[in-house]
Amino acid sequence: MGIYLGINIDHIATIRQARGTNYPSPIEAALLCEKSGADSITLHLREDRRHIQDADVEILRNQLTTKMNLEIAATDEMIAIASKIKPQDCCLVPENREELTTEGGLDVASQISRMKDVCLRLNESHIIVSLFIDAQKNQIDAAKQCGASVIELHTGHYANATNEAQLVELEKIKTMTTYAHSIGLQVNAGHGLTLENTTAIAKLPEIVELNIGHSIIARAVFVGLEVTTREMKTLILEARL
Repeated sequence: MGIYLGINIDHIATIRQARGTNYPSPIEAALLCEKSGADSITLHLREDRRHIQDADVEILRNQLTTKMNLEIAATDEMIAIASKIKPQDCCLVPENREELTTEGGLDVASQISRMKDVCLRLNESHIIVSLFIDAQKNQIDAAKQCGASVIELHTGHYANATNEAQLVELEKIKTMTTYAHSIGLQVNAGHGLTLENTTAIAKLPEIVELNIGHSIIARAVFVGLEVTTREMKTLILEARL
């Protein structure tokens, strides 16, 4: 099975919004990532619009030549926007205004009725729905019950751990990836992945797509976005050899 790289361009927009300018352009960044080997572009339209703006989503939907993976909270406002824009993929994520970044997976198990409704509404717009969840069996079962065809496993706990603790987190991801695949779910993964820690995740044969942003954009400050995109794409492909 192949493996694909989705690049999250949120933090290009973070730099732009810091000064309220019209540069750097997340549109230009996304197109450069595609040209450099990205298989999809991820962007998170947050409720507070701290980085990506509505116009970014609208423009990119028409200009991307791969596919758009739009991350949103499961709110009525965001479902309406996604239904209008119609990205190929939509990843539902938890959102807290106070957080610096997404801190964990969506608690699907505690809101199955709501998530069923959201998945149905997005599916009616011919959008592939993914649920961003922790590597826990009850959350995977809930995702399946809600009608999602894809899950994205949160790798942040793995990325933040070290030594033996990281191996424990990796084993959780490995076990739950195999389980999710066995019940018919496509498994993607992401959050906190870097050149140093991605190989072990990319080696897991059932994982279809990795979504990576912050580390790629941060390294691009020094070596350029084209270089960092190609580096990560090469790394995940070599992990499967």
